[in-house]
Amino acid sequence: MLPSALPTETDHVPVLAEEVLNALDPRPGETIVDCTFGAGGHSTLLASRLRGDGKVIAIDRDPTVAPYFERLRRSTAAKTRLLNGEFSSVLQGLADNGVRADIVLMDLGVSSMQLDRPERGFSYAADAPLDMRMDPSADVSAREVVNEFDERELADIFKRYGEERYARQIARAIVRRRKQKPFERTGDLVETIKHAIPAPARFGDGHPAKRVFQALRIEVNDELGALERALPDALEVLRPGGRLAVISFHSLEDRAVKRFLRAQEHGCTCPPDFPICACGAQPTLRATPRRAIRPTAAEVARNPRAQSARLRVATKIG
Repeated sequence: MLPSALPTETDHVPVLAEEVLNALDPRPGETIVDCTFGAGGHSTLLASRLRGDGKVIAIDRDPTVAPYFERLRRSTAAKTRLLNGEFSSVLQGLADNGVRADIVLMDLGVSSMQLDRPERGFSYAADAPLDMRMDPSADVSAREVVNEFDERELADIFKRYGEERYARQIARAIVRRRKQKPFERTGDLVETIKHAIPAPARFGDGHPAKRVFQALRIEVNDELGALERALPDALEVLRPGGRLAVISFHSLEDRAVKRFLRAQEHGCTCPPDFPICACGAQPTLRATPRRAIRPTAAEVARNPRAQSARLRVATKIG
């Protein structure tokens, strides 16, 4: 259910806000595509530079963003449009229909508004229905994954997407527990994870369920697949001189973005042992700057969730 009132300005603090604004440098009249609108923090900040002849196209698969988009619409003179759907599919539609933008922004992962609502099932800190769907109408939730995937599949998900050291032990414990009673709530899953790993590991790096919950969320929402599909379409949507910015929160996302940017900067796809280029592919992007931008210590102190954020920015070559 959508909130009955408009959210307040203090509901959400966008990560790396100043860095995003400086790197993308929006100008009057430009078009911005925010692929992961969420609570609209970045869009609101960027739209403040556009004036009345600019445009913001907001994309999000979560229907609960509607009040946040309404707040953006009321706060800017720029034209605004909200498109509901998974951002890789929407970007492809924009590209196919000839829409071109000056800025494309992706702020990956779960949004604060999803994480802070226990009933969505994203958090291991509160007992709630086992869900984790960014789009509540999607067919598969975390409940189906935990109760229906076999032990090998679960272990692979936990290892690949969560880099969980005890993936096999946790998967085995889940399968054993669900034979007695299916998992319905996050609290039951957290307790099973805790008991599946050695006692010393329960007090190590963060909450013992952190990596498993991350892995389940990525699997349920096909987050890495969506990112890899979206990046080429983002490039097509960008005008020459346009800027692409991607904020990631774990190494798998950041590696995928870095690989894509490096491939586009290199251009040529010929094998390394070819004496000359035969493919004719030219560089299409230039990373600006070369390295990922990280949050300052002051931002992490204000917002601990920003600690793992990495911002990569590139400009399309004309």
